[in-house]
Amino acid sequence: MDKQIFNRGLLDFLSASPTPFHAVNSAADLLVAAGFTALNEGDEWQLQAGGKYFTTRNDSSLIAFIHGEQSPVEAGVRMVGAHTDSPCLKVKPKPDLQSQGYQQLGVEVYGGVLLHPWFDRDLSLAGRIFYRDSQGSMQRVLIDFRRPIAIIPSLAIHLDREANSGRTVNSQTEVNPVLHIGQGENVPTIRELISAQLASQHPGLDVAAVLDYELCFYDVNPPAMVGLNDAFIASARLDNLLSCYVSLRTLIDADSRQSQLIVMNDHEEVGSSSMCGANGPMLASFLQRIVPDAIQRDRMIQRSVMVSADNAHGVHPNYVAKHDGNHGPILNCGPVIKLNSNQRYATNGFTSSLFKHWCEASDVPVQSFVVRNDMGCGSTIGPITASEIGVHTIDIGVPTFAMHSIRETAGSDDAHSLYRVLCHFFNEPRLA
Repeated sequence: MDKQIFNRGLLDFLSASPTPFHAVNSAADLLVAAGFTALNEGDEWQLQAGGKYFTTRNDSSLIAFIHGEQSPVEAGVRMVGAHTDSPCLKVKPKPDLQSQGYQQLGVEVYGGVLLHPWFDRDLSLAGRIFYRDSQGSMQRVLIDFRRPIAIIPSLAIHLDREANSGRTVNSQTEVNPVLHIGQGENVPTIRELISAQLASQHPGLDVAAVLDYELCFYDVNPPAMVGLNDAFIASARLDNLLSCYVSLRTLIDADSRQSQLIVMNDHEEVGSSSMCGANGPMLASFLQRIVPDAIQRDRMIQRSVMVSADNAHGVHPNYVAKHDGNHGPILNCGPVIKLNSNQRYATNGFTSSLFKHWCEASDVPVQSFVVRNDMGCGSTIGPITASEIGVHTIDIGVPTFAMHSIRETAGSDDAHSLYRVLCHFFNEPRLA
């Protein structure tokens, strides 16, 4: 696929996916359009060789699978893993606040948010709503206000002269978005706002009562190509919706000779320990349904490879010393192999060699990332999947600036380069 067409698809996917629920919904739409069949985890499955399938859990995690014409026990399964969640500000259960006549919403910090960039942004709300209809049945629906309805104003420098030299952010008191001012007015509560938005976005929906919600704020500023000659992609949620889109596009464009699978897990940013996270049973249960016999399944797993695709820290030109001198990935210079001897990443010599081979065969440059010894190292779903499933795993990613900010930056060449490498991984008859 041409790079420009690929990147337009990536930007569209990012725009349509302000929450993990929307990301899975966007992914499902792409898969259905490509001929994949939706499976319900509560049903019995009849999988056919050459068939294309997907299933979701909690509306926020997804597995899509091509049942290869070759036996997965004999040929293994080629897998790519990514995650749907990003650090953000989530609305609390009882969020309605008033201060000096201003209406605000109380928020809870989700994941390792870089808080400073959230100030002075045009913010909207999106997420999942549970409601009861007039027949007494519980239903759920996605919601997206789309328009800017809130802002977190900065404190003027005249009132904080040290703001540029050492300011910290109190996540309890200083990041509650402002929605309205109107002393004495009938200010709507969060549930009234939700009801009004449901009526506007889903006219005719039978809503007797809103039961609960899972909402997060997001920046309405759309993804964009920036820089001279569109050198960069700037967007919210590049970590890790970029990898989700790359894996989706690769699977959709793959042939059906080999068995291939992508998994997009929620809750990676908070440890992955949930029923739909990588530390939960979702992938293991799916593999068990592909091959029910334990011994045959072990044979399949030992012939399989998992690529854990999550963003890598690109070396920042203003903060070069934050990187190991020989392991600073550069944007637009190819995907990055992530290594850590303390097993924060799952890469080993075997899987690293495989990935280098695929890059060479795809005419794509490859880079390496090792964190400085005097700095902590993040982790991914890679080590979790490797230890839970026992599958050969490599951690890789696209180099990125400002990870966990409300707006991140990646190179405009790199996602397409990773797509080319994963196409080789999925489509070549031999792994090496």
